[in-house]
Amino acid sequence: MTDTQMDLLKAAIEWTKAEMVSSAFFAAAGIVFLLASYGFWQLGKTDMAKAYIIPFLVVGLLLVILGVGLIIPNQLRLTNIPGAITTDSATFIATEIARVDKTMAGYSNAVFRVIPLIIVVSAVMFMLLNAPIWRASLIAVIAMMAVIVIVDTNANARLADYKTQLRMTQQRL
Repeated sequence: MTDTQMDLLKAAIEWTKAEMVSSAFFAAAGIVFLLASYGFWQLGKTDMAKAYIIPFLVVGLLLVILGVGLIIPNQLRLTNIPGAITTDSATFIATEIARVDKTMAGYSNAVFRVIPLIIVVSAVMFMLLNAPIWRASLIAVIAMMAVIVIVDTNANARLADYKTQLRMTQQRL
């Protein structure tokens, strides 16, 4: 394996491991929501406190599923990277750049447009609705969307850096 291939391997593995850590934050946030749901179930005395049980349970489960669902493919990806690089580095780089561009375009639409819109609509609805279950559900949605924006904003920045590393390696090949 050449030095350029080694640099490419290192960049791809570091990015994939960082993605796994990032995905673990989704799962960790989900566990926090599940614990909060349990806490409201055990300690909630008011209608508002009891209203948080189901929304936080749902959000917690969704975030755990999302986190685990993103970790597993990245673990599989780690085993395939060395073979792909040694077989055809140029194709690997081209494929990775296309995947990065597609993912960043998805972030541009979902994370930076749709999710903020969901947060704003939820906040407006929160001011208009008074039922505890609606308010608890809207707060859970806002909190979940905030977690997604925070994690994916960092992921987007990592992707931009990874793309730069890929381009530099592509020029050296």
